[in-house]
Amino acid sequence: MEPDAGSKKLHIEKNTVQETLVMPLYGRKVCSERFPQLFHDEEAARLVESLDYDFSEYGRSLASSAGLLGALEVAQRQNDVAFEIRDYLATHERAAVVNMGCGLDGSFRRCDNGTAHGYNVDMPDVIQVRDRLLGAGGRERNIASDLNDFSWMDQVDGSEGAIFFAMGVLCYFSPNQARALLTEIGRRFPGSVVVFDAFNKLGARMFARTWQKQMGIGDVSIGFYLDDPTELAQWGPEFSRVSSRSYMRGYQDICPQLGLALRTMVKACDRGMGMRIVKVQF
Repeated sequence: MEPDAGSKKLHIEKNTVQETLVMPLYGRKVCSERFPQLFHDEEAARLVESLDYDFSEYGRSLASSAGLLGALEVAQRQNDVAFEIRDYLATHERAAVVNMGCGLDGSFRRCDNGTAHGYNVDMPDVIQVRDRLLGAGGRERNIASDLNDFSWMDQVDGSEGAIFFAMGVLCYFSPNQARALLTEIGRRFPGSVVVFDAFNKLGARMFARTWQKQMGIGDVSIGFYLDDPTELAQWGPEFSRVSSRSYMRGYQDICPQLGLALRTMVKACDRGMGMRIVKVQF
């Protein structure tokens, strides 16, 4: 299904599931404009222009150093995950690339090697917007499903390898939900890789009090977090190969490109919030 490019702008209602798409999308647009030497996401700018939504509140938020830091986190996280996707596809050319909680992220298209297959999974309201604005290519499928309903995995062909990734998603899960999801992936897709971002407990608490609240999410509570990614080894023998990197500096140290205030905040977040990209190899 191709996007309906000729239609009028798509209205996004306040305080809906669809609204959660807006903030990370706008953050990627702003970072592409402010830091073109670090981030390049023309699609984000196009999608923002396709939406009937008042972005002025987010614009004011991102005018501050703290707001801009949040946008940098979103953009850098996308770059980090793209690195892991390309790394996996280098040895699994026809693998499944599965975006869990995809929103309006186009990571598969950015990393497409011409032979892999992309799967974008999110709630039905979100997939409705994605279908309208992004559609799906010939080797790409949009799946409308709650991630906790594992029947969506039936649609994923991982026979030639699979890399699953989640950005800004598992922090909303309970620890039991996160464990169940990752365990099920390991059971169904041996040889696969899962990549996701995580905070430590302090980072999760700060996230709940700031970004979650700012996005108007009613139940502002601490979800899944990892004080030490090696804790996952306790979940079972299949979690024996776990690695992690800082997602602000572990793949590409962006600090030399930033001013003093942002540089200081990035380093403080690394140390205090434990912001990591975690990779599990099953």
